[in-house]
Amino acid sequence: MKITEFIRIASASLTSNKLRTALSLLGIVIGVASVITMVALGTGAQEQVAGQIGAMGSNLITISPGFTRGSAGRVSQDIADVFTLQMADALKNVSTDIVHVAPTSETTGLAVFRGNNIRTRIVGVTPDYEHIINHHPLLGRYIRGADVETSAKVAVLGSEVAQELFDAENPLGQSLRIVIGDRRHSVTIVGVMEAKGQVMMADYDSRIYVPITMLINRGLKSKFVDGYSIEAASKDVAKSVEADVEAFMTRMLGDPNRFRVMSQDTILEAVSQATGTMTMLLGAIASIALLVGGIGIMNIMLVTVSERTREIGIRKAVGAKRNHILAQFLLEAVLLSVFGGLLGLAAAWSGGYLLSSKLGWPFSISPPAVMIAIGFAAFVGLFFGIYPAYKAAIMDPVEALRYE
Repeated sequence: MKITEFIRIASASLTSNKLRTALSLLGIVIGVASVITMVALGTGAQEQVAGQIGAMGSNLITISPGFTRGSAGRVSQDIADVFTLQMADALKNVSTDIVHVAPTSETTGLAVFRGNNIRTRIVGVTPDYEHIINHHPLLGRYIRGADVETSAKVAVLGSEVAQELFDAENPLGQSLRIVIGDRRHSVTIVGVMEAKGQVMMADYDSRIYVPITMLINRGLKSKFVDGYSIEAASKDVAKSVEADVEAFMTRMLGDPNRFRVMSQDTILEAVSQATGTMTMLLGAIASIALLVGGIGIMNIMLVTVSERTREIGIRKAVGAKRNHILAQFLLEAVLLSVFGGLLGLAAAWSGGYLLSSKLGWPFSISPPAVMIAIGFAAFVGLFFGIYPAYKAAIMDPVEALRYE
């Protein structure tokens, strides 16, 4: 028999009882839609995180303090007081592939303007920090080298801070009071940053930038900074720069546990691995619905074989071979599951984007995920259709013709 004849007979059989076919399809539709939706949500989340990390630049390297472990009666101490401004100057000479080095310090403070106030993050920076994080002023200017040298009382506001404190009023040139602990300082606003939004755990729009020397000398009364941000010349050399920086910091501090060096690529790899594992887990859980749908197909195919016993006997009597009967019923099972898979794909596509638009969840359907889901649906139909098809193929034609 020709394949077209097999398909014609299979289509006629499936459409002869539309309600039963629809109920059989439902399990596959739900299974495929669940798998694709879960995988798409996981893939969308992974792309969103990768985009946020990419917004910071794949050639960004950060140095943060580690922790010393207490032993022999000594208490564990925070060693954040090992990073100095002078060490930042030395870091610039570690590698010719280092473009910018920016020491940073952060604290929480209160910003007050007339009758309005807002609690926010106050970040001490140098001019290099603007280029490292790729965040530039919308109005006015950024922190300058002269501001750092003189510990100038100037500030650059994040877009959200400017909106909350000044609304439609121009903040440039205005005097702002910032309160850090029990210390109060009056600073002049020289710039407002463009909106950047939330990137990973940092909300750049709710910050106030001041010269790092002003923050540590006047606000924190300290000689030390929290850490360093380094921009490598390119993504290709970031790994080698990271290794050079680690070697330098180990020589300076004597103990590699007293600091942590991390590149954006390292963070991206870790996050991608975590989200990839979660995506696979969600897909595996959702695939259980596909197995349930496959059991439904087997059940329906067994009923179909029982109802078409006389038809099988007649076809064998006129010369149909076992492999013809086997192929016929397998084809019906596969067609049923593949058609259900296509309907499930349409349901996942429309429902996923509706869910994404309403709830703001990231959603991304990748072609490999679609092919895997449809292929798995076809495999389910083939696997669960084997037994009913085999049962039909080995049927004795004489007994089948006697069947009432």
